[in-house]
Amino acid sequence: MARVNTYLNFSRNTKEAFNFYKSVFGGDFGGRGISRFSEIPPSNENPPLAEEDKNLVMHVELQILGGHLLMGTDAPESMGFTINYGNNINLSLEPDSKEETKRLFDALSEGGTVTMDLQDMFWGAYFGSCIDKFGVQWMLNYPLK
Repeated sequence: MARVNTYLNFSRNTKEAFNFYKSVFGGDFGGRGISRFSEIPPSNENPPLAEEDKNLVMHVELQILGGHLLMGTDAPESMGFTINYGNNINLSLEPDSKEETKRLFDALSEGGTVTMDLQDMFWGAYFGSCIDKFGVQWMLNYPLK
């Protein structure tokens, strides 16, 4: 089933922020709990991870109101991120099909900037990210079955 989530980027304090949100909204972290950057499999395409970044949060999610998921990550500078208030939020779309994911990605990125090409990812999804021509950041994630 398709859904829209809010994705927040933090500068090394995602765990603290999400523990706060958990205290406000209640519930438990969804999915696999808190995933760490150390879980990224080694590859020739990714530079080695800095030792101080290995325990940072790669992904966490918490259901808040009305089934809406609040998701988050640490965005370390060593991986090319620069966090500024205003660029620390993404709309995260999970379309119903791979074809719809591609269609939405192509339309949203037209006239904008592709920040990660759509591709099959190690966590089992077809994923890509872009900034549209109005400066809105989008993440598209279709779980592969």
